[in-house]
Amino acid sequence: MKSWVEISTARLQENFRAIQSAAGAEVEVLAVVKANGYGHDAAICGEALVAAKAKWLGVSDVDEGARLRERLGEGSTRVLVMCGMELKDAAAMVKYALIPVVWTVEHVEAMERAAEAAGRKVEVHLEIDTGMSRQGVQVGAELVKVAERLAVSQWVQCEGVMSHLSSAEVAGSSVTGKQREMFEAGLVQVMSAGVQPELVHLGNSSAVDEGGTMEWVRATAKKLDAKAMVRTGLAVYGMCLEVEGGKGMLAEKLKPVMTWKANVIGVREIEAGTAVGYGATFIATQKMRIALVPVGYADGFRREASSGMGDGWVMIAGKKARVVGRVSMNLTTVDVTGMDVQVGSEVVLLGEGVSAEDHARWSGTIAYDIVCGVKGKFVSRG
Repeated sequence: MKSWVEISTARLQENFRAIQSAAGAEVEVLAVVKANGYGHDAAICGEALVAAKAKWLGVSDVDEGARLRERLGEGSTRVLVMCGMELKDAAAMVKYALIPVVWTVEHVEAMERAAEAAGRKVEVHLEIDTGMSRQGVQVGAELVKVAERLAVSQWVQCEGVMSHLSSAEVAGSSVTGKQREMFEAGLVQVMSAGVQPELVHLGNSSAVDEGGTMEWVRATAKKLDAKAMVRTGLAVYGMCLEVEGGKGMLAEKLKPVMTWKANVIGVREIEAGTAVGYGATFIATQKMRIALVPVGYADGFRREASSGMGDGWVMIAGKKARVVGRVSMNLTTVDVTGMDVQVGSEVVLLGEGVSAEDHARWSGTIAYDIVCGVKGKFVSRG
């Protein structure tokens, strides 16, 4: 195989337990497995998280939810479809026991029709827009209208009320403070309309790491006689955005879950003055030994890792082998001068010694973008 991705299910489960400990025993932890488990294989990760007693999993859409449900079965694990719904998806939501995020009267009515047709009541989570201007209903007349529609529904129960923070990783952020105020005002409107949620949630991995927001969520939920929930994605996979203006409670307890590997498929010696790769952007200044790795930007190893751009590297036998020349579509050349490297030698593209954060720094992006783009055969490891 060209490359493969090893997923440590033991580390995944340890991370989940660390999140639960940091969030608080009274907080429900939803593990996000959307975007194919942030590029970690949703099936492998979903099964491991269920084994770790995760009661909630989060997916992006109804198709992801259906695939996960077919893999896991119904059981006791709840699946929240986080990225909205199309009205035509309502029947599939009911069929696969998925819980949609709603924010319009039309959403509620579509779920009501599907639930009645199936002859069973369903749960939904109502999202309030507190400042992201993406999903969610705005506080005020529109929120009242949706909440009142939920309150009188015979088939749809509003199980949770949620929002999403834009700057959770910033300790003491005034933006987060305003979002909390807006969320609290929205909760008052929801309760006044006659809706009593069981769950209240707006925090992500960074909110758990930062700490202050989770304290607020726990207190707010308690006032409403509800339970606090947190939706954690990146932290489940062993990463966290750095907390700005404070110290993280969680990040140092996490371990990366993904190791991406390949094997060397060619080794050669080149003389000083020899060009390497497209555009002849690298010219050897001395005799060198270079190895060929069968992975490139089509596989998720970013072109920005090219020498002279991001100056990326891979790890071979615990040593850095720097990229030479441009990363091409399916091939990358690395410097193995003075190293005991042969055809078949194992290469760590992402893992110990070369992190997702390293890749993100070369590429001018974030770790989320890197891990979601990795392609290869997924293998479960303990």
